[in-house]
Order: sequence, then structure tokens, then C-alpha cells
Amino acid sequence: MNQETLTAIPHLSLQLSPTPRGARLARLLATEQLRSWGLPLDPAAQIVAELAANAVTHGKVAGRDFRLMMYAVGETLRIEVTDTRGDRRPQPQPAAADAESGRGLVLIEALSTRWGVTDGPTPRKTVWAEVALCAP
Repeated sequence: MNQETLTAIPHLSLQLSPTPRGARLARLLATEQLRSWGLPLDPAAQIVAELAANAVTHGKVAGRDFRLMMYAVGETLRIEVTDTRGDRRPQPQPAAADAESGRGLVLIEALSTRWGVTDGPTPRKTVWAEVALCAP
């Protein structure tokens, strides 16, 4: 009989209320988790803040929470935020110079190694971003 050695993948999974308080809590808890893993806070904390704020602002459905998930595999940290507005896919667009919002996905693109959107199961969508944990 072959025995496989399973290695635990450091991960965080939280279900949070789709409110500004829930978005702040996502950032605070993610920051504490990164510290406990001994990983750098930036740019991951900023990415969590932007994705959570987007979920609360654009993905909110009354009575339905959003989920934050973070996990590290090898030299990559993956951050996922899932909401229940699969019909509203994020589209990065340049914001007007005097706009007070609209730069979140531009920041995600600049801060992450790569990012994207995964559909499902209906009515959900997950917006994810990956960050390299070592210098290229």
C-alpha cells in the first residue's frame, strides 16, 4: 500500500456581511493572517481591501454574504472574493481624473501578478488575484 504525504496548505476562509464593516473586517483579518504566516502585508492587504470593497459595493445582494479566501501554494498567494452577483462582472476602466471611485480594478491589475474572474455556481462569481511571494 502506498502512503501519500499530505501537506497542509495555509489558508483562510471567511464569510462576511456585505457591508462596509464586513469589508473592513476582511482587510483586518487578512492582515492578521498574513502576519501569522510570516508573509508580507503589501500588496496583499491592499488587494483584499479593494476586492472586498468591490464585493460590498457592486456584488451585494440583500441577505447574502460574501466570502474571502486566501491561500499560499509554493511562491504564490491567491486571494479570492466571492459574491452572489454573477450577473455583474468587473470591467477595468480608467476613471476620470476627478472621479472619487472607479480605480479599484486598475489597482488590482497593478498590484497583482495576475487576476481574473471565475463564474459559478450560479448566482456566484469569484474575483481572484495572485501575488508572487518572492522577487522575480
